[in-house]
Amino acid sequence: MTISLFSGQGSQYEGMGKDIAETFPVTAEIYDTGSEILGTDLRELCFSTPIEELSRTSNAQPAIMTTSIVCLTAALSKGYKFDGVAGHSLGEYAAMYASGMITLEDAFRLIKARAAAMESAASEHKGAMAAILKLAPEKVEEVCSAAKNYVAAVNYNSPVQTVIAGTPEGVAEVTEIFKEMKARVAPLNVAGAFHSKLMQSAADTFYETAKTITFKAPQVRYYSNVTGGELTELPDMAELLAKHIVSPVRFTSELSAMSEAGADKFAEFGPGKTLTGLVKKTLSGVAAFSIENLAALEGADIYE
Repeated sequence: MTISLFSGQGSQYEGMGKDIAETFPVTAEIYDTGSEILGTDLRELCFSTPIEELSRTSNAQPAIMTTSIVCLTAALSKGYKFDGVAGHSLGEYAAMYASGMITLEDAFRLIKARAAAMESAASEHKGAMAAILKLAPEKVEEVCSAAKNYVAAVNYNSPVQTVIAGTPEGVAEVTEIFKEMKARVAPLNVAGAFHSKLMQSAADTFYETAKTITFKAPQVRYYSNVTGGELTELPDMAELLAKHIVSPVRFTSELSAMSEAGADKFAEFGPGKTLTGLVKKTLSGVAAFSIENLAALEGADIYE
């Protein structure tokens, strides 16, 4: 059983997807469609925009989603087939498109609204995030819940990696405690406290766009960050996606559910190798590949 995975925010880099786009003409429609809906030249954004500008939430989210879909489209043209999908945070939007839940046009409409809403909320409510390594998730939750300033566990990435988010004061407060516990703390270069209650205004704003979109039942298994498992029935997706903005990413639970369902091969599409690394750290006896450039696309053992 093969699962397609899709990258999250923070994986962006200048030039991502360029060699694949130039080699596979079938991907041109993706850039053209997205550029028209976003009002931005996606080729320029992905290929030549300096990293500081590319890393803005309003730019990073559509650029990463575009690159993920481009990498997948190229693989599909080479005979790649898959049985299920999952994304990490914004990766869920590429996953929804890949599963047939939404059209390409609606994927861009959704990510445009989401990115703008989250960038606005981040400017209104200053936040910070950090990855806590070498500590069990339960311990991370315990420390955060006892903090005087707001901070919470928001990304359950692996049994020994949990990301926290909150006010800068809250993250700084628990960082000292985690260091005393001999955990490793890695601050994240992000614009806000994503997947926390500090994003509530973004969720409310985004919902107004999401409820105008038509969602179809997925044609393959679809795993949700919010539930931590497979969506076996189509819920109110607009409500779920708005909730997603302020809810933890339960990626570890998703990987467990996929493994129990028989998943033994994973292909991550889009910039970076973060999800491939999490799969290898969390599951044993599986194959995982990262498809972010032409060499990886050609060399991965994912084709029938």
